[in-house]
Amino acid sequence: MNSERLYFIDIVRAFAILMMLQGHFIDTLLSIEYRDISSTAFKIWSYFRGITAPTFFTISGLIFTYLLLKAKEKGNEKLRIKKGIIRGFFLIGVGYLLRAPIFKWLSGKFTTYFLAVDVLQCIGLSLILVILVYIICFKKNTIFSLSTLLLGILIFLTEPLYRNLNPDNIPLIFSNYISKNNGSVFRIIPWFGYVSLGAFLATLFFKNLTKNNFKLITIISFFVVGFILIFYSSYLLATISKLTDIQLFMNSASYNYLFTRFGNVLLYFALFYAFENYLKFPLVLKIGQKTLSIYVIHFIIIYGSFTGYGLNKIIGKTLNPTQAVIGAILFLFIVCFISFYYVKTNAFLYNNLRKLFDKIKS
Repeated sequence: MNSERLYFIDIVRAFAILMMLQGHFIDTLLSIEYRDISSTAFKIWSYFRGITAPTFFTISGLIFTYLLLKAKEKGNEKLRIKKGIIRGFFLIGVGYLLRAPIFKWLSGKFTTYFLAVDVLQCIGLSLILVILVYIICFKKNTIFSLSTLLLGILIFLTEPLYRNLNPDNIPLIFSNYISKNNGSVFRIIPWFGYVSLGAFLATLFFKNLTKNNFKLITIISFFVVGFILIFYSSYLLATISKLTDIQLFMNSASYNYLFTRFGNVLLYFALFYAFENYLKFPLVLKIGQKTLSIYVIHFIIIYGSFTGYGLNKIIGKTLNPTQAVIGAILFLFIVCFISFYYVKTNAFLYNNLRKLFDKIKS
């Protein structure tokens, strides 16, 4: 068994993508009358749903950076950087494509809706930015590690300064990355902060993974730091504000969802890393490795990419809680099955086309 293989990464990705599937399904189709924030069940569901995106962004930064550092160790750094840039632009392109209302365009109806930024564009740009930071740091691991840590903290800390940012003097395609006023679901800030902190964690894994007791120390550290961020980060920010008389710390403490969510992410990491050996089921690892295809398929089914007709239009917010839960479970199975079948079909076509090409050459 490869001692440097971080199985928990795929486990976390699998958990995050399944949480995202059920979250989008229920949020899109649950009837309005059942969205009662005084309900304990709905409150718990909403809370854990809010951890999904931070987990996804953090794990994306971790796995990409870890592979980049491993490539540097093996002498394949330039190839990994090239692949990373291509991957980043690919994700951005897929993100825009999923929102492209092709049928409406064919009928002569044009809107700027497809320019709204969603998770794929944000992750794609974040990967490119990680590479840029890595190059700026002269590809020095220690400098890069400290830079990503400080950058993530700075982005979270200054959130009040750009919370309501709405630039009017730049093209919409760019302003959508920093403003939510035109329908963007995610913005590069603050979400790049999670990717940056994920990159920082990757440097710790890369440097210390083979050391004695690293796993135990990491799990305990994740639990402790996560607990502090969740329950005490607001207090610490407020205390710093009082000591320094800097209002920004108090403003950050007053609406402190970024640090607390990262605390939740660390608890997830600690939990899945601790039980990694008991969760390495082939199906779970496969789901974790197929998150992009699963995301694309679920987006098409729920939001009706290209056609404009998805479950959001066909069913709408009409389900009761029982129907929503059962439907979400079925939805998980269907999307994963389609994703696995699609991959098998792709491999079949690729292998046969390659054989045909080889025959033509001979």
